Amino acid sequence: MKNALVSCLFFGLVALAPVLAPCRAQSSRDVYVDDAGVMRWGDTKKEVQGFGVNYTVPFAYAYRAADRLGVDREQAIAQDVYHLARLGFDLYRVHVWDVEISDTVGNLLDNDHLRLLDFTLNELKKRGMHYFLTPIAYWPNGYPEPAEPTPGFATKYGKEACLTHPEAIAAQERYLFQFLNHVNPYTGVAYKDDPDLIAFEVSNEPHHRGTPEEVTAFINRMVASMRRTGCRKPIFYNISHSIHLADAYAEADIQGGTFQWYPTGLGARHELRGNLLPHVDAYTIPFIDRPAYRKMAQVVYEFDAADVGRSYIYPAMARSFRTAGMQTATHFAYDPTFLAHTNTEYSTHFMNLVYAPQKALSLMLAGEIFHRVPRHASYGTYPADTAFAGFRVSYGQDLAELVTDQKFIYTHHTTSAPKRLQKLEQIAGWGRSPLVQYDGTGAYFLDRLEKGVWRLEVLPDAVWVDDPFSATGLQKTVAVTRAQDRSLTVQLPDLGEGYTLMPLNEGNSYQTQAEGSTCTVRPGTYLLTRQGKQAKWKATDRWKNITLGEFYGPSSPLTQTYVRHTHTPPVSAGQPVELDVQVVAPETPDAVELWASTQGWRPEKIKMTPQGAYRYRAVLPADQVREGFLRYYITVQCQGQARTYPNDQAGAPTDWDFDRSSSYRLSVVAPNAGTPVAGTPVTLFNPLEDEAFLLHTNDASRYQLLPGAGPTPPTLQLRLPSQQPLDPENPEAEPITDHSFRLFVGDKVARRAAELSTQTHLVVRGNSGSSAHCPVQVALVLNDGSVYGATLTLSSATEAHRVALADLQPVALVTLPRPYPTFLPYYFENPAPIPFDLHAVESVQFSIDPSASAQTQPSTLTLEGIWLE
Repeated sequence: MKNALVSCLFFGLVALAPVLAPCRAQSSRDVYVDDAGVMRWGDTKKEVQGFGVNYTVPFAYAYRAADRLGVDREQAIAQDVYHLARLGFDLYRVHVWDVEISDTVGNLLDNDHLRLLDFTLNELKKRGMHYFLTPIAYWPNGYPEPAEPTPGFATKYGKEACLTHPEAIAAQERYLFQFLNHVNPYTGVAYKDDPDLIAFEVSNEPHHRGTPEEVTAFINRMVASMRRTGCRKPIFYNISHSIHLADAYAEADIQGGTFQWYPTGLGARHELRGNLLPHVDAYTIPFIDRPAYRKMAQVVYEFDAADVGRSYIYPAMARSFRTAGMQTATHFAYDPTFLAHTNTEYSTHFMNLVYAPQKALSLMLAGEIFHRVPRHASYGTYPADTAFAGFRVSYGQDLAELVTDQKFIYTHHTTSAPKRLQKLEQIAGWGRSPLVQYDGTGAYFLDRLEKGVWRLEVLPDAVWVDDPFSATGLQKTVAVTRAQDRSLTVQLPDLGEGYTLMPLNEGNSYQTQAEGSTCTVRPGTYLLTRQGKQAKWKATDRWKNITLGEFYGPSSPLTQTYVRHTHTPPVSAGQPVELDVQVVAPETPDAVELWASTQGWRPEKIKMTPQGAYRYRAVLPADQVREGFLRYYITVQCQGQARTYPNDQAGAPTDWDFDRSSSYRLSVVAPNAGTPVAGTPVTLFNPLEDEAFLLHTNDASRYQLLPGAGPTPPTLQLRLPSQQPLDPENPEAEPITDHSFRLFVGDKVARRAAELSTQTHLVVRGNSGSSAHCPVQVALVLNDGSVYGATLTLSSATEAHRVALADLQPVALVTLPRPYPTFLPYYFENPAPIPFDLHAVESVQFSIDPSASAQTQPSTLTLEGIWLE
């Protein structure tokens, strides 16, 4: 009782604390927010522009996993921070796991988690990087595992009670006061006084459910406790959740708001495919023009294009953030390199320079945008905004690039190049460009140190051997690295021909001289010197925020062969078929062979030809592609030994004791002549095969795959709610009555490309359940985001409903998976759709017509399939 009385008294005194004037600098360097809502550096008064990542090794799963893998955490952090510096990042953010560094009454615990956070901040400081801390996360420490017992106040009360319970609120006040006063032993400076700590965010995603008055009072109590330390740094609060309380946030004593963006949702459990640029065309905040927000700064605390494996999208997101007025952004989350080969920390995300080099370079470009593109700059609507301020993004090429006189950065093969090479200072890339031709699969960096002298850094080959966004575990490898000797051609007038290559990193003794502009290189860092030039640079020399000899490129020896061959959709009989496979083996294979058979048991062998690093291809001739099921195997020959897949068994399929019970299988169908009675339709949606890959607006539990009875095929049943539930994060918004799903079908269409000219109708087979009839919209999404659809009416009887392709009209794209926060647009309409072309179709979109009245919407709807004929 006494403790409760003291807590209530303390609560009341803090609640009565006066609201402070707009935040001003505490020291000459400290950031402040000016009267126009712009964060500025205290010494230069320049606008703050920062970009970086969240990174969590001091806490939770990553902390525990380091123990299991025998990893030195401090060394791992230092190595990863080097990579962050190498990518040009200058900002770090983390939501601190308060459950691990506090007790139930809010005392700060001086333990190893806090020490490692201090160590991380000091490593960042040594690189000239800044940080943005969120002291309270409310999260348990388990994910992706069950949570461990932890001593914190959030463990005792839970997030919801932490926002309302008097004792929990008092614990947070105590904790925040102690956290800001904590002195980092590595720097000797308290957090509140650290000039590289630019701002605080009170807590991570609080999800308030109280009244506006209660929410404002809660925030002011947290802020007052922080201000009692003497801290004058900007304090931010999350305002992208529970946005019906936007005015309550604005009334509180905060200097800015934090936002997040997951435009492709979270947790798809597989890599998303298709053009997602329409999803990131704009970041629209519905309340940002209210007068109170004009004096508040805006930052992005988390963002990612989750479950997207391609490299084109991050610069488009960064552009949209800058248009919205965001000053800083931090991606969630950078994978510790020691864990990245398993992607177990957050499997819906995957970001690491070594194991996901193209994505990391894309994020590097996003950082460049935050430092180059002015706030509120606008570049039009997609597709007009794919080229801006020296940047370009291309979905079709899976390419993002920056081309200026000084910098050339690209994520994929490109034909672009800077025009004034004498001014060029930096190249960062993957693949081939007019200036650098590299046949490896790792990232590389070239930086000019002086005229005729460049630093080269080459990372090992990275290969994804499984879908990194699928179910993961420490025993499952999704990506590997290999240290390979590779051909490198550098065509820079400043280096000329015959340049020398001298090793810089520890343990690297490889040196050579280019023949013309080409040399052989292996992972490491090097000094490239023009012929006849005497370079005085040493490995220990400092350059910007790195040392020339620094290098971290892990490449563990492979102990097994990885063969990755993706599912191939049905193909047409009498057409040649290309089959591709990726092979990563301990030694470069002597041969990769395809064994295929459509008739009889004895398969025929076709040698697969190399298609660049780790990729092989074979073409089945048209006369071997016969109607039925084509069974095939892939054999990898290494050092006289053969292993055959998919079963990874010794020997070849022609061996007498080879087990042929399991094989790859390809459906070969009769060509569709474009009439209902001839040939096999081009299947777009098959419930049995495709249900797991649907992207939908509803709770996944509303979709159920049902077995067929007798000759009836399996069906997909969609159960609809009796009324549309309110969005808890935006309860005042008009409910969205649309129910949609989308499925990527680009590979299915491509495999039947030779027949597309004969297809005339789009067909949907299903029923409306117990309803008399139900209008539905079926649409085809093209590769530029254009959508063409039509409305059909399903009845209670299962029937095939046909619509002529010529009758399809432009309709809106439903942004699936649903973007988060949910105040972001639900639809996207391409302002300049390309003409309808079946060859450009990459997705099918199915919607229960949002214009239908509640009386015509069924409680259940059943689909047997969607196809072209």
